[in-house]
Amino acid sequence: MRRPGAAGPGGRLLLLLLPRGALLLLGVCNALSLEIKVSPKVRAFVGEQALLKCSFRSSSPITESLLVDWTYRPLTGGQMETVFHYRSVPHPTTAGRFKDRIFWVGNVANGDASITIQSPVLSDNGTFFCSVKNPPDVYHNIPQTVLLVTERGLEFQLSSAALLSILVFLPSALVVVLLLVRMGRKFRVLKEKGKCGYKKSSIEVSDEPEHSDTAGCGGKLKEWCLNCVDTDEEDPY
Repeated sequence: MRRPGAAGPGGRLLLLLLPRGALLLLGVCNALSLEIKVSPKVRAFVGEQALLKCSFRSSSPITESLLVDWTYRPLTGGQMETVFHYRSVPHPTTAGRFKDRIFWVGNVANGDASITIQSPVLSDNGTFFCSVKNPPDVYHNIPQTVLLVTERGLEFQLSSAALLSILVFLPSALVVVLLLVRMGRKFRVLKEKGKCGYKKSSIEVSDEPEHSDTAGCGGKLKEWCLNCVDTDEEDPY
């Protein structure tokens, strides 16, 4: 009599094969995987071409069965829509906001699935998803690219305003610096003069006796005359 819960010969064989089967399935999934890379964020200007890059790498040879799909979701949210499809030849969308504005610039032989958007507008802001399938490689990540469209004119105006501000501020700042340097030098000179001594007033200068070369010569002549007088008095009769 078999005990409850005991596995028979068939159950034991299944338990032995289950881990190996799981590993085999995991290896097959890894072998069939695709690696896709895109730019996380793309900035564009209104009316100028925007490039959305998408590259992929497959372990299988590229065949005519390769599929590329680009889908779009608005920045404000909402339902996703397919805007581009590739299978052997490009198939751009024929309806919606991107009609006649999306073009294929990729090369599947080189692992390139990039597209361009002509004349982007502000309402094109949103998220784009690039999906590639190359049977039997059909398992892959689904990377996304955020498109940000802005006005180039606004950026130019801001740059012009900033340049004008610099041209006005820089000369003013230079004049202020020169004035401060000049005032600092003058203050330093006055401080050094104050340490050396005070300057005599005009009254003190006028009270002092004037000494000149003429006064010096007169004193010498007076001294010579006095010597002559003393000599005459000392002569005997």
